[in-house]
Amino acid sequence: MATVVPVAGDESKFQHSKHINFWRRCLKTFLPHQYTSNDANRMTFAFFILSALDLLGNLQAALSAEERQGHIEWVYHCQLPEGGFRAFPGADFGSQRNDENKIWDPAHIPATFFALLVLALLGDDLQRVKRREILIWLNRMQRPDGSFGETLREDGRIEGGNDTRFGYMSTGIRWILRGNVEGSVDGVPDINVDKFVECIRNSETYDGGISETKFHEAHAGFTSCAVSALSFIDRLPLHEKASPQPDDYLHGISNLPLTLHWLASRQTLTLDEEDTIDKFADETDSAATCHDSRSFVKLRSYPSKAGELSFKWQPTSHFELQWVGINGRANKIADTCYAYWVCVPLKVLDHLELVDQRPIRRWLLDKTQHLVGGFGKLPGDAPDIYHAYLGLAVLAMFGEPGLKDFDAALCMSNDAKRYIESLLWRREIVGNEEVSKEGERAI
Repeated sequence: MATVVPVAGDESKFQHSKHINFWRRCLKTFLPHQYTSNDANRMTFAFFILSALDLLGNLQAALSAEERQGHIEWVYHCQLPEGGFRAFPGADFGSQRNDENKIWDPAHIPATFFALLVLALLGDDLQRVKRREILIWLNRMQRPDGSFGETLREDGRIEGGNDTRFGYMSTGIRWILRGNVEGSVDGVPDINVDKFVECIRNSETYDGGISETKFHEAHAGFTSCAVSALSFIDRLPLHEKASPQPDDYLHGISNLPLTLHWLASRQTLTLDEEDTIDKFADETDSAATCHDSRSFVKLRSYPSKAGELSFKWQPTSHFELQWVGINGRANKIADTCYAYWVCVPLKVLDHLELVDQRPIRRWLLDKTQHLVGGFGKLPGDAPDIYHAYLGLAVLAMFGEPGLKDFDAALCMSNDAKRYIESLLWRREIVGNEEVSKEGERAI
């Protein structure tokens, strides 16, 4: 895909050094008090911070060898004896952990997914990961309808939602630990891939998106997770670009053109709360007819000089197209994170050209990029770890200079993905080892 670079008259600038400083502060110092209630998501934050520095090309410089090893040991400290990872050390009973209280310290699907990615970012070979135990547990985390949960109770009951977020992370764990090889591995049965694909197809909506569950509203986050999960299990829809031969496998996304149309329709000019209010109760008031239009005058956003220059020499009728945001559902406001959740499935499906990348880039850099680095949720908002990482990821998908190439499905750099694929034990599973007579591969 062609890199989206600034052109003459386009003053929107990616503040590379400020983003490095923002992420280094997140790595080296205490986070603001607002994060206290999210302490149970510490493994997720660790991934965002380290992966952001990796995308910026600064991870090696940011960590000494001792710090790197210390972070690796911290992740392994969160690994449970029976396999899987806890989300943060606060659930660890230490030497007092027993059969009675371990119910309060369960293995966690998101934590396990992010723990594996963090170890890869830190250059660990994952040899100490309880791979076989995780794959056994992963198989037990799938419900009869094909969906996956978040944690497993002692009585075998699966807890947590049944939406595609957990399916995405579960298939991501499977991809990391055994590639997309189907069938038994080292005596461990595979997940039911076909049932999972059916679960995704059952969540498709009339307008082409994918919802939380059957008959719910289409949502970009669930659509993104579903498409990425299908890529992990090699069940993406067959389409004209690859011209593949038909096969006997069940593929996800029953109507690809409709899904692509729904994703492309998420582009919006409603960029913040003020855009949702008609100041003059006049439907004709728009950026094409009035220089005082709500489409670009944001009292709370304080447009930057770069933002003003980006439309200074343009005809009035084009004012409203200088910044284009992306929402996650129909008739909603633009949000930094939804630029990610919409662009990821388009990228994975090889149709990122369906969105207009240049005004989306301007919107991110002029409206939600913060003066201290990072990105906020909406124009004028302070940066937070979640939106700051996903905004960075969008620019990486667009080929922003100064950022590494990005793997949309895995949510990290292609360098990090290639490192996972290079691990010897994994290469033996996915194809570099002779298959045994029983048709199994050894972990």
